[in-house]
Amino acid sequence: MKKEETVKLISAEGFEFVIDKKAAMVSQTIRNMLTSPGSFAETQHGEVTFPEISTIILEKICQYFYWSLQFASGKETEFHIEPELSLELMMAANYLHT
Repeated sequence: MKKEETVKLISAEGFEFVIDKKAAMVSQTIRNMLTSPGSFAETQHGEVTFPEISTIILEKICQYFYWSLQFASGKETEFHIEPELSLELMMAANYLHT
């Protein structure tokens, strides 16, 4: 996979998730960050840092991006969310417009 086809998402603790750009574009916020005109660091380097999103939450969000791409066609499947992650995950999803 070419570097242009991937995006690096960095959690508050500095853990890096390298995912398909197509998966990252599920998030309207990330899409805006990566496609905005101008010379923003996110656009130039293909990486986005989330200082307020923990590693465990960002990992679950990345899983959701791939799940969303796979099942966007309408096939009904359930995306499992651990109850203890619910509040923090909802706040991150709201920020990411996911």
